[in-house]
Amino acid sequence: MVKIKEAIVVEGRYDKNTLSQIVDAPILETSGFGIFKNKEQMDLLRRVAKERGLIVFTDSDGAGFVIRSRIKSAIPSSQLKHAYIPDIPGKEKRKSAPGKEGKLGVEGMSREVILEALRRAGATMEDASCQSEKGLTKQDLMELGLSGGENASVLRGKLLKACRLPEHMSANAMLQALNLLYTREEIRKILSEL
Repeated sequence: MVKIKEAIVVEGRYDKNTLSQIVDAPILETSGFGIFKNKEQMDLLRRVAKERGLIVFTDSDGAGFVIRSRIKSAIPSSQLKHAYIPDIPGKEKRKSAPGKEGKLGVEGMSREVILEALRRAGATMEDASCQSEKGLTKQDLMELGLSGGENASVLRGKLLKACRLPEHMSANAMLQALNLLYTREEIRKILSEL
């Protein structure tokens, strides 16, 4: 597993699943063209890019370039890096037929191709032995009343609003976003003020 400092944005959950088996990095999804309608998701990408940098890793087909262009137009180039996969004809294993352009997407790439694309993009590869501050865990969410409790969803909603995060985030997505943008102490302080 290769640790990467920047967050990575991909088109969908299958791309995220493939990358999460290869790299240790925060991986966010655009939900394909959903990024065009979801202002909150774009705001989250802007904030993450500002905090730690963002690597745009979309498919090499036309749709991937449209999504990449949308992100590129919304976030300063100094906060973005772009990873490109090669045009390789084929179809992903889970699909019965190839995509519209007949090319493999991020999810269909090998470990070596993905790591090379990230290297060429200038990803900051960190030594896995370096330990950074431990972020919130699922156990912390339970202890703080954000998960598993009677009013957990209400408190989660208030926290999401206070942190200017998308209101419909799952607990897991919220945990990832909080750990990207805040320290444990900052989160505890925000909760104490709610």
